[in-house]
Parts: sequence; structure tokens; C-alpha cells
Amino acid sequence: MKYDNSGELIFWSIGTIPSDEDRRGERGALKRFSTMWSSFRQGKKDKVKDLVPPEPLGPAPDTVRQQRYASGQNFFEYLVVVSLKKSKEGDYQPQITYQFPKKDGMVRFQREEEEKTLKAITLFCFPEGISWAPLTEYHSETFSFVLTEIDGSRRNGYCRRLLPNGNGARPPEAYCIISRLACFGLFSKIFDEVEKRRQISMAMIYPFMQKLREAPFPAPGNTVQIKSFIPESGTEIISLTRPLDSWLEHVDFATLFHCLTDEEVLLVFAAAVLERRIIFIAEELGTLSQVLHAVAALLYPFTWQHTFISIIPEILIDVVMAPTPYLLGVQKRLLDQVTDQSDLVVDLSDDKKKTFIASVGDEKTILPPKLQNEILQALRDRKEGTSVEELNRVVSEAFLAFFVKTVGHYTSYVKYSGPGQHGTFEKRSFYKAIQSKTTRHFVKKFIQTQMFDLFMQEVEQQQPGPQQGIFHKKIVEHQEKKKVEKVKRH
Repeated sequence: MKYDNSGELIFWSIGTIPSDEDRRGERGALKRFSTMWSSFRQGKKDKVKDLVPPEPLGPAPDTVRQQRYASGQNFFEYLVVVSLKKSKEGDYQPQITYQFPKKDGMVRFQREEEEKTLKAITLFCFPEGISWAPLTEYHSETFSFVLTEIDGSRRNGYCRRLLPNGNGARPPEAYCIISRLACFGLFSKIFDEVEKRRQISMAMIYPFMQKLREAPFPAPGNTVQIKSFIPESGTEIISLTRPLDSWLEHVDFATLFHCLTDEEVLLVFAAAVLERRIIFIAEELGTLSQVLHAVAALLYPFTWQHTFISIIPEILIDVVMAPTPYLLGVQKRLLDQVTDQSDLVVDLSDDKKKTFIASVGDEKTILPPKLQNEILQALRDRKEGTSVEELNRVVSEAFLAFFVKTVGHYTSYVKYSGPGQHGTFEKRSFYKAIQSKTTRHFVKKFIQTQMFDLFMQEVEQQQPGPQQGIFHKKIVEHQEKKKVEKVKRH
């Protein structure tokens, strides 16, 4: 591995890959990984922007269509089927056996880049490597991963692994959808439809995916309907609805709170908010991907700016030795290789002996005690058996309130020298204005993080005036509440 002077990862060695002819493709894929999953300083594309709530639907048909659908967005780029094929050596290698649509007309450079990406996808679909054997039973599982390109843009991989039709023992296969859109629940439903058609024939998948590809992607809170014909069932209408809170549509907090207690989630949040190196351990790939995305969502309105890999392919396990911050998901059978390599190692397994296998030891003291208690109290308000949407609302508001109370006064400390000029954030005055000693101590550390730094860079380039978005809405509500309380005291 190589790092630049600041410790940032700039290249991953290919020394761990066998050099025989059959594995040459993985060399290119591994070089591709060096840019795919590094999201260190990616410029404007990944800086935090509050999402603007959708406007009420108007009466005009063109307006309705514009607001019901996200302009210029398609559901997916392509669908691939990854199968395990037996090599001459007797092991199983993941290979793409189906791709829709086929990308034609690419020049040589584009074709080579596409081949590297597709090879990388096969490794993410089967991160266990070549340790497979034919099976007679296999529990279907759905998980996701993120591909970060050279230019900082991101694509989401949604994967479902299942046992294909047939008799006797056979290896599982994976269906993978690559999309610019982050909406795990929506793509899980699409996989249900793909799997149902696969049980009939591979030929049944094509017309459904073609209809889906032609359909406009719905705006938050809206639904798109897809017509699809199935023999013996006739024409079916499939409704696909996006959640209203679009910034949470890739998140389901249920798995996180199933694996960890409220207090344990708070300790993980404390380590993440200071951008530490955190590894999550689990057997199930779906558990890893859901928990990592949930932890990243707790940081809203800030965005995790460092390495984020929900599931590490076994061939690249050395990434745990990186000196820079990361959120990583590792399968439990690789636990011995990662225990001593991180600031926090979190066991998500049901049969765990202890949750935190390794830790710095100060996680309980990072957050101000009063605000810790407020988060825990807010989390206790959630009810058993609540819907995904309601759970997401309760959890997200609990952690969003934490940032409102700690750094929500930042707008008062961005000063402008004149009209049309960029602002300047007065960092020292900002944290010194905090009255609580414990909160000030936390904020002094938090403002050193890259996620806060990039957030404020974005703010400095905006013009002064009312801001939109859920974070600013909560800040205004909090400020109004404080004014009312002050009047009551006097």
C-alpha cells in the first residue's frame, strides 16, 4: 500500500492477487477499487446539501409531471447476473452470465473501464472469494454496496443472492442492479419481481426490466406503476413508491437497533462523529450493508467523507490497515484478521460474547452527558412493531436534534464582506459562544473533522438569507422554542 504525506490512501498493491493468467482480470478490477471506494476529498459533488422539500402539486399537467418525477433520472443503468463457474483448478469463480442492457458503441477506453467495473461488481457480489461448494439449500439475501468513481461520482450496487432453479446441489447466483439512485427498499421490491420471473424463465426478466428502464423515477412521496405480463397470471401492475423523506430512503434503522442496544448505538455514533476507524462484524451480508448505511445516516446533515465499504471482498481485506478514517463491513469468518487494526470493532452477531471487540475506551465521554440522555430519551419514545417510516423518523430526529443543539448556531458566525462575496466562518468565535463547557469541549473536536469542514465550505459559498431543508427547519424551531422559554422565565 502507498499513502501520501497526509496519510491518504492513494493506491492498493496487487501483491495479494495470484499472478496466473486466469486472474489477470482481477488486477484491473483491483486498481479500479483504489478509486471506487476512496471518498476522501471529492470536491463539490459530495458536499452536504439540505434537501429541499417537494412543493405542493399544482393543477397544470406539466407541473404535476415535473413534481411527480425526478427529471433526467432512470431507475438503473444495468442489471447483471453473476454466476459461480467452476475453474480448471476446481474452485468457483464469479462471472457475469447476463447483462441488460448490453452497452454497445463504446470506444476502447470506455470498454476497458466498463470491464474493470463489471469485474469489481463480481467481487462485491461474492466477497467470500473462491470458497464455495454446490448447495441444495440457500437462504436468499439482499445487500448493497457503493462504487465511487475516479471523478467522485457514486453508483449504488443492489444485490440479491439466491439458489437458481434446478435439481441437486448447485452454487448460488447473484442478481445485481447498478443505479445512481439510493433507495434500498424500492430496489428490494424490484428484486422480488425479478426473482418471481426468474422462477419461470430468464426470458421473462427482459421485458420487465425494459419497462422499468423506460419508466420515469418518481419524486419523493410519489408512485410509478409498471405494467408487466406473466404467463398464467396475465398483465400485472406493479406499484413502486418512494418514501417522502428522500434523504432516508436508503436506510432502515431496524437492523441497527436489532443488533445493538440504544446505548451501544450512541457509542458507535460518538466514534463516527469524530471520524474514527470503525469495523462492523457480521455473518450476513445484508446485516452489514444495512447497518453501515444506517450509521452513516445518523450523521445527517453531515456526510461521511472517508472510506466507506459496506462489505469488503476477502481479496482486499488489507484495507483495514489504512491509517485514515473508515466505515467497513467484514464477514465474521475474517474476524481474526481485523481485531487489532481499528479504533472500534463492533460485533453485530446474535451469538456475540461482547459487542465491542476493540475500542479506544473513551467513547462514553465523547458526547455531552446531557445531550446523550436526551437522545436516549427520544429513542425510548419509539414503539414496538412500528413501521419503517415511523422508526426512521424517530431515530433521525433524535440525532438531528443533537446537531441542532451543538452546532445549529453556525449561521450567526458566517460573515460576509459585501454583496456577492463568499462568507468567512469565524470558527473560534463560534465554539466560544457555547455556554455549556461539555458541549464546547465536544464542538471544539467536532469542528476539526472533514465532514464539518466540507459542510462549512459549502455554507461559505452560499449567499446570506433564509436557508431551506430539514436541518434549517429544525434550527428555526429550536430557536423559536428558546425564545418562548426565555419570555416565560422573565
